[in-house]
Amino acid sequence: MIAETKLPKGVKNMELTYTMQGDYLLPDLTVPESPTLGKYGMLRRSYLKDHRDGIYTGMLLTGKLNAHLTEIDRQATEMMERLTAQMAKAQGVTESLKASDQMKWVQMMNNIRSAAEEIVLTELVYS
Repeated sequence: MIAETKLPKGVKNMELTYTMQGDYLLPDLTVPESPTLGKYGMLRRSYLKDHRDGIYTGMLLTGKLNAHLTEIDRQATEMMERLTAQMAKAQGVTESLKASDQMKWVQMMNNIRSAAEEIVLTELVYS
């Protein structure tokens, strides 16, 4: 049994199917899949939700949020790789250092990654 309802002006006719669950008819609805976000996309979403609620809600309602988060994630990942490579080159962190003194190489690379991530978070994610 499908109940007929009048649709608001401007809304196209939508056909819904229902499934009987016990004594109730439930609509067969599917939720659109959300994009797979990386670390920076998820951090951006949390930042917008907690600190820029108006922007977050506006983007969510217009359907632009997922595209924005995906783009921020892509840009942040690229920037992180580029900065890490540039800083490693500037500080003389090479494969020969890795072969001769692994602990020093690890220490320097961790410092470089931390500095690069701080820049990425400040410039892209939390701006």
